[in-house]
Amino acid sequence: ILDAATGRVVGAEALLRWHHPTRGTVAPGEFIHLAEESGLVHEIGDWVLDAAFSQARPWHDAGYPELRLAINLAAGQFRATNLAERIRERITHEGCRPQCIEVEVTETGMLRDPEGVGRTLTALREMGLRVAIDDFGTGYSSLSHLKRFPIDTLKIDKTFVADVLTDRDDTAIVSAVIALARALDMEVVAEGVETEAQRAMLAEQGCDAYQGYLFSRPLPVAEFEALLQRHSR
Repeated sequence: ILDAATGRVVGAEALLRWHHPTRGTVAPGEFIHLAEESGLVHEIGDWVLDAAFSQARPWHDAGYPELRLAINLAAGQFRATNLAERIRERITHEGCRPQCIEVEVTETGMLRDPEGVGRTLTALREMGLRVAIDDFGTGYSSLSHLKRFPIDTLKIDKTFVADVLTDRDDTAIVSAVIALARALDMEVVAEGVETEAQRAMLAEQGCDAYQGYLFSRPLPVAEFEALLQRHSR
């Protein structure tokens, strides 16, 4: 995740991949729904939290104390009533800086159990974590969500970014989301930025940060750390 104006790396999103012995690398869109249906999403989610938090502390100790790590929470994870407490325990155990951890949840995920999700997100905010709405505008969009839930960041979905330079409707939607975030004192991050022209247009509109193939494809930890050394300062 890069600052749209300066190009400096300000964070990273933890992405889950299943390294299947015969199918190769499998993206979460192909297996998360199965994990939720089978109940395995809790075990996978715990593993993701452990892996992410154990990685955040070394980055902070290595001279990147403000580097933000974004972690997606699947809708099924919120069914565990102790999710907030489990996250608190992991942060304490690893010694992470909670203000540098951002949890991402989709609008669809929030609406499966609005009261339960709201309580969990509020508890996480009270710990100092940040909360982002992922893929904003593609789910059951409602402006009331921005008032009902404790939100710090709106992430503009890549489907709007892809044609932001050629489709008048997408341009209007992106501009409106950025203006809305500004009015509500929220950060806005664009996903799926693939060209310099897209980045420049988003920066001109006031978008805070972006992520996408323009800068880098998803990388293993060691390769990301090498890239971080070149672009974070």
